[in-house]
Amino acid sequence: MSQSPIVEMKDISISFPGVKALDGVDFRLFPGEVHTLMGENGAGKSTLIKALTGVYRIDEGVISVDGDVVQFQGTADAQEAGVSTVYQEVNLCSNLSIGENVMLGHEVRGRFGVNWKATHEAATKTLRKLGLGHLDPRASLASISLAMQQLVAISRAMVTQARVLILDEPTSSLDSNEVEQLFSVMRQLRDEGVAILFVSHFLEQVYAISDRLTVLRNGQFVGEYATGELDQASLIGKMIGKEITALRSLDSQSAARGHRQDAETVYLARGLGRKGSIEPFDIELKRGEVVGLAGLLGSGRTELARLIYGADRPDSGDVEIHGHKVAVHTPAAGLRRRIAFSSENRRDEGIIRDLTVRENLVLGVQAKRGWARPLPRKQVDEIVDKYMVELGVRPSDPNRAMRNLSGGNQQKALLGRWLATKPDILILDEPTRGIDVGAKAEIQEQVLQLAAEGVAVIFISSELEEVVRLSDRIIVLKDHRMIAEVTNGPEVSAETIVKIIADHSTEQNAPVARAHKTKEVAL
Repeated sequence: MSQSPIVEMKDISISFPGVKALDGVDFRLFPGEVHTLMGENGAGKSTLIKALTGVYRIDEGVISVDGDVVQFQGTADAQEAGVSTVYQEVNLCSNLSIGENVMLGHEVRGRFGVNWKATHEAATKTLRKLGLGHLDPRASLASISLAMQQLVAISRAMVTQARVLILDEPTSSLDSNEVEQLFSVMRQLRDEGVAILFVSHFLEQVYAISDRLTVLRNGQFVGEYATGELDQASLIGKMIGKEITALRSLDSQSAARGHRQDAETVYLARGLGRKGSIEPFDIELKRGEVVGLAGLLGSGRTELARLIYGADRPDSGDVEIHGHKVAVHTPAAGLRRRIAFSSENRRDEGIIRDLTVRENLVLGVQAKRGWARPLPRKQVDEIVDKYMVELGVRPSDPNRAMRNLSGGNQQKALLGRWLATKPDILILDEPTRGIDVGAKAEIQEQVLQLAAEGVAVIFISSELEEVVRLSDRIIVLKDHRMIAEVTNGPEVSAETIVKIIADHSTEQNAPVARAHKTKEVAL
């Protein structure tokens, strides 16, 4: 590692109306390293990145790149200095080809405009450098997986010969194989001397790829550490400012709950399915139980959940709710039957960024009531006050625009929206993705509390440890098909689920396995 940092930020402070987002923060990034920025949502990570990339102007402090003090007026200045960013939500154009995306803004031009042949050749050369030479630059971007799109976004960043690459939650939508492919590219770039700033809430990934860590808390600098010198428990403690024992209590709460075999059946589906989406399945939900849906990305978890809620219309099967045969073919019908669904696509199908937190919180109740009958102001205030406090939404200003909240607090507000509808069945699709360990623990705690109050919860997560920790039963899916149902207990672990997926026959008529195993509780 070079003795001189390529990026050095000293005493950085940034304030917004009513909040100091960064307060005297220091940060260093060296060539040829992967450096992870850690902290809870709202700790100041995004603000620090936006200061480094020219999105925000700093109020105090100094930013140096390669020893020279810089004052970025915008993202173009940062790119000119060799700083490129790939964000969590892939910012590519799906209507363009792979090559056009790679070279966007840097097309090879000739006498008569863009030389597309030379542009695609340049794109191919860039893709090959990152081990992506097998991609056809003329193919549509929409024809490749999200993981490949992430790598294409990195390729685009490297077209400008970036010396600093910022990856903001690049693995949030990737499975384990895709993550390893991304890490292989990151290691290659690191070995070539590129300085990589990596932001992730997956601790295992942080320890697998990072050389050093910088921890922020409440907009302040906590410390800079070599990854190997700080174990996970200590890291979490520094991030949240308290001992990890508070988080371990989740395991004891879950272990003490017991199963709900004798509870009332609130939802029963037989042969429910949709051609091209998910094969017919049977599912039973009991009052007060958490049913986890586990499987790799694309296994059919979300498709199953959407059928139950009514977001998609089934073409086979019957449904009973509280013992009565019903049809749930639209989201409105789902809400009327007291089914709430929190989508994994928080940005496009969840929050409405330009509305306030207050307006977002009451949307579910208003939709259930009908748009022709506005909610009384008193009821709105009661809903907002209740869920802002119960879920710990921060900052505690309900009139703040939703877009100005951190990801974790947006997720809490979204959860509050659906809790306000008083659901009997609550479907949570990736509710903790992309949020910090503190907010994640709070949401997990809320799930267990809801179950204790009698709500039937369907919990979907790509983190198998999280599914195992919270669920009474786990339904395993593969290739858009339900392949197993596991009754949880002390001997069941994430490895149990992985083995079921790996061992399961993909034959069309393979029966659904009913595994009655136990659960291994681990943080």
